[in-house]
Amino acid sequence: MNKSVVVIMTLLTFCGSCGKNEDQNPPETENRYTMPEESEKHEGTWLQWPHQYQYGVAYRNSLDPTWIAMTQALVTSEKVHIIAYNEAEKNRITGLLNSAGIPLTNVDFKIYKTDDVWIRDNGPIYVRDKNGNLVIQDWGFNAWGEKIDDQSGDPIQFTNCNSIPSKIGKDQNIKVVDINSIMINEGGSVEIDGKGTLMACKSSILNNNRNPGMTQAQAEELFSKYLGVTNFIWLDGQAGLELTDQHIDGFARFGNASTIVTMNTDDLLDFDVKQSDINKLFSAKDKNGNPYTFLKVPLTLHNVKKTDGTDLGYKGSYINYYIANNKILVPNYNDPNDAVANGIIQTLYPTRTVVGIDVRNLYENGGMVHCVTQQQPAN
Repeated sequence: MNKSVVVIMTLLTFCGSCGKNEDQNPPETENRYTMPEESEKHEGTWLQWPHQYQYGVAYRNSLDPTWIAMTQALVTSEKVHIIAYNEAEKNRITGLLNSAGIPLTNVDFKIYKTDDVWIRDNGPIYVRDKNGNLVIQDWGFNAWGEKIDDQSGDPIQFTNCNSIPSKIGKDQNIKVVDINSIMINEGGSVEIDGKGTLMACKSSILNNNRNPGMTQAQAEELFSKYLGVTNFIWLDGQAGLELTDQHIDGFARFGNASTIVTMNTDDLLDFDVKQSDINKLFSAKDKNGNPYTFLKVPLTLHNVKKTDGTDLGYKGSYINYYIANNKILVPNYNDPNDAVANGIIQTLYPTRTVVGIDVRNLYENGGMVHCVTQQQPAN
C-alpha cells in the first residue's frame, strides 16, 4: 500500500514464553496448528465493506463498485460474509446488492464496527488443530506498525479491526487462539504453499514497529507452532517503502504447492523489489529442496488512473489475486495488460474462472483484491 500514515499506540512487546492462556504456551516442539492453503475448499469469503466513518462518504462511494463486483463473483462460488459497520450500512449495502441484481441467498451480514477494509491483515486466520478441527487464530494487528491517519489527518484507532477475529469466533462458536500478546502479524505478510513452506519479507514482520526485538529464529518458531510450516523463504523487503513495509502478497504468491506467481525481473525492479530479493525469490526451494516453477505476470502497461482520471503515478500489480472455490478474482485496472494477465493466471487454474475486478480506486490506498478478502476453509 502507498498511503502515508501516522498512528499512536503502544505496541505489545514480544514474549515467547509469557502467553496468557494455555493455547499460547504449548510444548515448544509441537506444531499444534496447520493453515490450509488458499486454494483448498472454502466455506466462504469474508469482506469488510467500506464505510464513511473513517475516511468520509467520497471514499466509501468510490470503493462500493469494487465490493459489489467481488460479491457478485463470489456468490456463485461460496458464501459471502459481509461485515457492515452498523444497521444503516447493512441496509445501504443490501440496497446496492439488490440494485445490482445480486441474489442474497449466499450472503450474510455481521454488524461489527471496523476501522478500514483490509480484512486480509486484521481478520481471522482459520487453521486446523492437531485433531483437524477448524479454529480461529487472532494475531495482533496494529495498523501496519502504527501508521495511518483519518480524513482529518488525525491518528485513527485500529482496535475495532483488531477485535474482528474474536467477534467472529464468538458468533460462530469457534475456538479462538489469542496470539495478540505474542506477535503482530498481518495476513498479507505471509504466503503459505500448503506443504510446509512460508514466504515473507522480513521488513513487515521483523520490524520494531510490529515486533520489537524479535529475532528471525523466534518468528520461525512461532510460525512453525501456529501455522505448521518448517521451511522459510525470507526476503529482506524494504521497511518504510510504503504502508505495509512491503507485504509479500503484492509481488509474489504461491499459485500452488510447486508454483510461485510473480513478475519478471524488470517489472519486479519497477515494483521496487530489490535485486538481492529477486535473486532470493528465484532461487527459492520447497521443504524437500525442490525448486519452484515460476509463472510470470506483467505489471500494467501504463500507470494506473482512478475512475475519475487521476493518475496515481505508478503501475498496477496483478499478483494480489484471490482464489475462491470456482473463481479467481484478479485485480484489473482498465489497462491493455488486464486481458494478458487474466489469461496467464487462468492457465494455472483450469477448473476455476478468472474474473477481473476493477481496483483502480482501491489501489490509490495501495491494496488490491487479496488485501480485502479472507477465506474461511470448509469444515
